[in-house]
Amino acid sequence: MFGICGIVTPLVAFVCISLAVTLSPHFSWAYNALSDLGVMAGSASILFNSGLIVSGALALLFTLGLFVSFKKSLPGRVGALLFSFDSAALIAIGIFPENARPMHLYASEAFFALAPVSMFFLTASFFLASKVREGLLTLGSAMFSATVWIAEFLWWYVPGVAIPETLSALSVSLWVVIIGFDMARDISHFGN
Repeated sequence: MFGICGIVTPLVAFVCISLAVTLSPHFSWAYNALSDLGVMAGSASILFNSGLIVSGALALLFTLGLFVSFKKSLPGRVGALLFSFDSAALIAIGIFPENARPMHLYASEAFFALAPVSMFFLTASFFLASKVREGLLTLGSAMFSATVWIAEFLWWYVPGVAIPETLSALSVSLWVVIIGFDMARDISHFGN
């Protein structure tokens, strides 16, 4: 069940985001933030915000699977705990849309910062368990997610943040889906 939640989480999020973008003709990938969709008139905001809340709740269930998988690994437990905070931040982004300041800003910053940090701890746990494939995947995803934001802050390669938000989220989502498939096959797969 935990693995299935991981597989479904990005599907729910990206379907709802895509539908909200489709319903928002004034949305610009270059000039907007994804969170702008959460305050647009009509059903776009309902789709966007509810999609984040549901996908965050599913991600929390996936995190329970991480806790079970890393029952004997301190770095794994710390990584799973941080990923649960990340999932809660995703829920908070949906509950506190962009016009709910400063809560929205805190939730958004926490979401994009906690994902790579949690994954660095999970990387250590995978390597300690001799799970090289999972460790490399986790490390790669964490580094890509962090690099997207470092590049944005250093070079401001796009005026809005929708593109870095999407790239970062896609990287973490790919990791969640792959680990979710592993987890769905066997909860004891990680051997910790």
